[in-house]
Amino acid sequence: MMIRLCRDEDIERMHRIINDAASAYRGIIPDDRYHEPYMELNELKSEIQAGVVFWGYEHQDELIGVMGIQDKGDVSLIRHAYVLTKLRQKGIGSQLLAHLIELTDKPILIGTWEAAEWAIRFYKKSGFELVTSEEKQRLLKKYWDIPERQIETSVVLSSKL
Repeated sequence: MMIRLCRDEDIERMHRIINDAASAYRGIIPDDRYHEPYMELNELKSEIQAGVVFWGYEHQDELIGVMGIQDKGDVSLIRHAYVLTKLRQKGIGSQLLAHLIELTDKPILIGTWEAAEWAIRFYKKSGFELVTSEEKQRLLKKYWDIPERQIETSVVLSSKL
């Protein structure tokens, strides 16, 4: 088992991991926000071009989880945290998150779906706190490029601001 920087040749596997894991959102987040595939391959490539640096959790030479970090100047964002469905609840996400936290000395922000209670619990367990609704609006508009509907249905957690 190891955590490593994802490479160009990992992109297809990363794409499969993201879409497998995102199936957990089906029937949970608003129907107008969920689609299949959850993330198109060109969207993943765009995220990388926009500065999201992906790290992967590898077990027996197979990538089984990914998580990205994006430097936004005065803060870092944790982006696209996914572990294969069949391997959840084994500490993989926690190890990836701990690794990414070590990569920055900036405050860390995480956006997720308000209805994804398991994700919110996961981040809270790691020391993150929900920000107020007003602060959520401000932060999502400042640091993310997402539609208004996604802002309405999301939350932001913070390490320290």
